[in-house]
Amino acid sequence: MTMNRSLSGRSNLFSVLACLPLLWMAGIISATSVASGDGPDLPVVDLSQQTERQVVIAAGTEDVYQGHPTTLRLPKSDTIYCVWCVNHGGSAGPMAKSEDGGLTWSRLDDQLPPNFSKHQNCPSIYRIADPEGKPRLWVFSAALNQRGGPGMPSIMSEDDGKTWTEMPPLGFPCVMTFSSVVTLKDGRTLGLYHKGPDGKDRAPLTVLQTITADGGFTWSEPRVVAEVEGKNPCEPFVFRSPDGEELCCLMRENTHRGRSLMMFSRDEGQTWSTPVDTPWGLSGDRHIGVALPDGRWVFAFRDQAPGSPTLGHFVAWVGTYEDIRENRPGQYRIKLLHSHAKNVRDCGYPGVELLPDGTIVATTYIKYRPGPEKHSVVTTRFRIEETDALLRDVE
Repeated sequence: MTMNRSLSGRSNLFSVLACLPLLWMAGIISATSVASGDGPDLPVVDLSQQTERQVVIAAGTEDVYQGHPTTLRLPKSDTIYCVWCVNHGGSAGPMAKSEDGGLTWSRLDDQLPPNFSKHQNCPSIYRIADPEGKPRLWVFSAALNQRGGPGMPSIMSEDDGKTWTEMPPLGFPCVMTFSSVVTLKDGRTLGLYHKGPDGKDRAPLTVLQTITADGGFTWSEPRVVAEVEGKNPCEPFVFRSPDGEELCCLMRENTHRGRSLMMFSRDEGQTWSTPVDTPWGLSGDRHIGVALPDGRWVFAFRDQAPGSPTLGHFVAWVGTYEDIRENRPGQYRIKLLHSHAKNVRDCGYPGVELLPDGTIVATTYIKYRPGPEKHSVVTTRFRIEETDALLRDVE
């Protein structure tokens, strides 16, 4: 049974309106096409009110804002690390570890180098192997201290997170550190990030890449790989096609006047295609995704799609690589968590992990509940069979 369909046109609109009570009862938000201009072309499965799926890693308070997490799962295990910063784009320092696939978490802050709490803005965690195959965990941040200082400071672990050492900054001015990395066919690792003029968070934004050949210790001179007149590409997420022959990079578009951007490389990042608009359903900020065993992809992000019924909330897109490559809508979206923030651009920066048992664990920062409490770091979990079934229930 195929679910690659678009709810569009007048007849579909009437049928959706007729079934609206049933759709809401089944956990489906209707998504109808806008008569003119850009707008929804996918159904949306709503899991956001199912609190039994949700785990709070770090609760916000009236005074403490927990922001911008990323996660890393150790291979062939249920162990997940999560790092984040305190305040919006603020100081690093927190780290938590789960050994049961995100159900329970323990804080590791006091086991980290003391100076790590001075690193600034959106720490990102990666596992990078050197030419001999030895993996290390790296947590990169944007700046060394609140005054800026050398770009991309880091801490590193050679024992899968048991102990950590502070490392010298890479010295790359940036708005944020690496938004994603990918292993190249020759064993090197390519990292992507963005910046504005002089490394500032201002237009025009460009996406840059750099490559490490020694497992993360040294990196090549960064070069611009995406710049678009009148647009601001940023927060790149790079991943490999199913046949292994192509790299795809999804990018936030920071003017938010249309869709997100994407580009492709068939020569391991030596050259990239001219960025073009993504499918509507992939329009959002800070994409992170995982490949499923059946060949589909799940990407989570902050929804910024034009005319979206879930604008500003934490959502996921489900579809195939070919859907992206051919600019097709995909299959459906999932509303993962509801944001109670007034600002529609104040959640996301997610981690997405696929556990060995097929459970997907998606992590974000979000104003989790109404009230005076600021943002929390929260996970939600689901299996793709569950969301597929919700769609079949109303077909």
